[in-house]
Amino acid sequence: MSIIGVGIDVAEIERFEASLKRTPGMAERLFVRDELLLPNGERRGVASLAARFAAKEALAKALGAPAGLLWTDAEVYVEDSGRPRLRVKGSVAAKAAELGVRSWHVSLSHDAGVASAVVIAEA
Repeated sequence: MSIIGVGIDVAEIERFEASLKRTPGMAERLFVRDELLLPNGERRGVASLAARFAAKEALAKALGAPAGLLWTDAEVYVEDSGRPRLRVKGSVAAKAAELGVRSWHVSLSHDAGVASAVVIAEA
């Protein structure tokens, strides 16, 4: 297996939260329902959402930052083990297939007011 691309991104949590408050509907344009809500139905915290946003930006960078990717065509979820994963469809899946991506590796973090993510696209 070989690496197709690597992406990294950071998001200032306070700034991301301000953007969400300032722009009604932004969260629904960026995230699918399961990203917005915890399993118990409560809204996910802003630090977690900022990390997921950073992962989507990092994913785009790993694919070469092509135009036309839809935010909701990439979903960040967490396995029962706690490991973050990516699920792609539509525009993101099409670009990944074009490049030969067969698997994704993702790491998320948030601390000291900053959320970060690294995504590796692998053939």
